[in-house]
Amino acid sequence: MKLWYGMLIFIPIALGSKYLDGPVVLTFASAALGVIPLAALMGRATESLAAHTNPRVSGFLNATLGNAAELIITLSAIRAGLLDLVKASITGSILGNLLLVMGASLLFGGLRNGRQRFDRVRAGLDSTMLILALIALIVPSLFSHSIEAINHDAVEYLSLGVATAMMIVYGLGLLYAFNSTASAPSPLQDFHPSDEADEEMWSVKTAIGVLVLSTVFIAWMSEMMVETVEPVLEHLGWTEFFLGVIIIPIIGNVAEHLVAVQVAIKDQMDMSLEVSLGSSLQIALFVSPLLVFVSLLIGHPLTLVFNQFELIALAAAALIAALVALDGESNWLEGAQLLVVYVILGIAFFFLPM
Repeated sequence: MKLWYGMLIFIPIALGSKYLDGPVVLTFASAALGVIPLAALMGRATESLAAHTNPRVSGFLNATLGNAAELIITLSAIRAGLLDLVKASITGSILGNLLLVMGASLLFGGLRNGRQRFDRVRAGLDSTMLILALIALIVPSLFSHSIEAINHDAVEYLSLGVATAMMIVYGLGLLYAFNSTASAPSPLQDFHPSDEADEEMWSVKTAIGVLVLSTVFIAWMSEMMVETVEPVLEHLGWTEFFLGVIIIPIIGNVAEHLVAVQVAIKDQMDMSLEVSLGSSLQIALFVSPLLVFVSLLIGHPLTLVFNQFELIALAAAALIAALVALDGESNWLEGAQLLVVYVILGIAFFFLPM
């Protein structure tokens, strides 16, 4: 956690740049870097709260707060009406977890430990849920064009219906996990193991206080990022789509990503895969449908209609991740292959004129 504490310096830098009319790129970059340690603190606070509860409550806390930082960022973007940025960040989060995080975990874990093994049954269940989540995201996108030609409002109703079904499946997954007799961590649960095994857990009061403060400051930093998106994009020559699909997901999840790599290096591949696969499922089956409902309250309705480039990338990532999980073992070459796919998609997204 010492590294994250040091990065807190970017918060006053962001505030100073914003209120002293500093360069917009500095404001955006500082706010983005400031979110990283806040997300790590939020994860540590969640872990500490979970340590003071029973396994069921612990799983619920980890599963619901695992992507809280990114959820706050996307809510700020919805308030600003940047719906394409939000959908791109959903796509980017899933791609990042399946290709970047899993790839780095398999690569460094394989280089350190050679061939690694994991629970094939659990990984298979996660892979099945992942394909289901992909279908749920594809259906509104494919059917919307024909439906909108007749009734535009029906597209929103379709998204609401699919979102409801996705959250029901997510809830059933949690119910199955909570009632599982296995003593090992269950699917669909996000884990935030401490950077050090002997690191003491915070008290409930301290954990709640840190959680609240982290949430407030993440919301503050997110507002700064969203406010400077357009001038930053104009200055750097990037597209809103590239920012959403590559940059935003990394910012919101970098602490969690490093955890997955760390535990893979320690030859704990089951936990590493739960962080990458579990987080992808959480984004697809919980965060994205939740944003659909919340967007209605904000006044900027969000639909689950993604462009063809996002769908192709999601299908490719889900397919290759499922293939890797089929045999219950991994090596560094499979990790390198996943990273190559992510780099190829990143290059393509960078040059995509959207």
